[in-house]
Amino acid sequence: VYWSPDSKKFAMVRSNNSKVKDLWVIDVLAEPRPKLERYKYHMPGEKEAPSRHIYVFDMESKEAKEIKADAFKDQELSIEMKPFKKKDMSDDIRHLVWEGDNNSFYVTRTSRDLKKIDFCVAQLGTDSLQALVQERLNTYVETRTVHFAGDNFIWWSERTGWAHLYLYDKSGKLLNPVTSGEYHVEEVTAVDPVQKVIYFTANAKEAGENPYYTHQYRVNFDGSNLRLLNPGNYNHAAATSDNGKYFVNNYSRVDTAPKASLVDNNGKKILDLEETDLSQLFSIGYKFPETFTVKAGDGVTDLYGVMYKPFDFDSTKLYPIIEYVYPGPQTEAVNASWTKSMDRVDRLAQLGFIVVTVGNRGGHPSRSKWYHNYGYGNLRDYGLEDKKVVVEKLAAKHKFIDIHKVGIHGHSGGGFMSTAAMLVYPDFFKVAVSSAGNHENNIYNRWWSEKHHGVLEQISEKGDTTFKYSIDRNSQVAKNLKGRLMLVTGDIDNNVHPGNTLRMVNALIRANKRFDMLMLPGQRHSFGNMTEYFFWRMADYFSEHLIGDYQNHVEIPQMNNN
Repeated sequence: VYWSPDSKKFAMVRSNNSKVKDLWVIDVLAEPRPKLERYKYHMPGEKEAPSRHIYVFDMESKEAKEIKADAFKDQELSIEMKPFKKKDMSDDIRHLVWEGDNNSFYVTRTSRDLKKIDFCVAQLGTDSLQALVQERLNTYVETRTVHFAGDNFIWWSERTGWAHLYLYDKSGKLLNPVTSGEYHVEEVTAVDPVQKVIYFTANAKEAGENPYYTHQYRVNFDGSNLRLLNPGNYNHAAATSDNGKYFVNNYSRVDTAPKASLVDNNGKKILDLEETDLSQLFSIGYKFPETFTVKAGDGVTDLYGVMYKPFDFDSTKLYPIIEYVYPGPQTEAVNASWTKSMDRVDRLAQLGFIVVTVGNRGGHPSRSKWYHNYGYGNLRDYGLEDKKVVVEKLAAKHKFIDIHKVGIHGHSGGGFMSTAAMLVYPDFFKVAVSSAGNHENNIYNRWWSEKHHGVLEQISEKGDTTFKYSIDRNSQVAKNLKGRLMLVTGDIDNNVHPGNTLRMVNALIRANKRFDMLMLPGQRHSFGNMTEYFFWRMADYFSEHLIGDYQNHVEIPQMNNN
């Protein structure tokens, strides 16, 4: 519910999911007997889609009226909200206030194929939407929060192939581009409407740096006086004050300890705030991972990765290599900053492996639109060539990597990708542990599958609109399996349904293939309190099939599974 500034009206998007089909999981651990869980789940290509309508309610008259918003079949609607102020973050109750005045608010309208987005104003006097900005692309259109400043608003767009900011007036007239060039604007962090200054973060603007490193900038509304505010060859996270006068600058790389400082809006450091003390880690032998850059399969595109080695690494020895993968396209499983959240790859390396994470074409939105959409229409295979080429090039450069012992692991989309790698390049990848994988994207959720792979909108001569979806699935190439594959899923995963893994299992059985499977009872997509158990089963699996040195005791003493 979004309130008008005077609290006399509120607006809402009413969603009707009654036509969306049900999906089920069975909680076998429920007491006193197993329990069936039912939920709505819209799969790609299905015609039974939610319907959405916008209503405005008047508190005095107790009346409601619908805003006429129809433009696309199966469209999405969202109401723009005034951003929360940081000074109010600790309030127990924070009301959602619509962006606009007491007689109008703003709405984003999106087509099902995501190739068309309209930014609209809803005038309460007309009960209809007026499109102010219309974005059209051959793949999918993405947006960011719209920021208003007096009679203007700042619009984020990838219309040139790079994400940039544009200044519009409230009638929808484009006044001027604010930023331009071969770099990616990530988000607006603050706006000063009096001084007409925009503060924003961006990637890939600083020459010679990893393009995933983020910096904070300021620029005038007319595009002049663009200035970097937090220089330094690090990945920066800026927490900016409401008025933009100050920001806390958190920065590090995977091979440096995190630091924080307070910086003003001219880029002057006011004081150092904190530096993470890693001395206890170093005292027990911890070593930073190493960054690397290699060319992609096209021989042109740079890919950026991180290598994790055993802390007792010996360059004269030969080590199996494991890739930890996530294909994207909404992100890549490659850290730009130091964090403990990748402790799984650090730990896996200590068993005697070289573990690497690396991007792939089509994997990350913070580069060019071409890079991000490279896999559009080829969602199963687009990233696999780069994963193979990276290992080949690293092994050619480093004699301590055993090119004949290549493992691969991923979760969710990474589970899908790691299994696909085993089946598309069966002579190269020898061992995979694939967890919670969406192996069958025809039964994964509509949003991810249709957005990143594409759905074909078909309009008949009568004007009827239908949607056609087709995608390659892992089960179609199950006959190619040669190496050792472990499939893992939680049995009540209501994100990537266990049916994805079980259909893969069925295809492998039908192809007369040997494989291993682990079902985690009572676990959803993240494996919950069985995460540690899963890690050690994975560690054993790679150790057995890549090293030949493993523990097969019944108990796993390294953990507490109570």
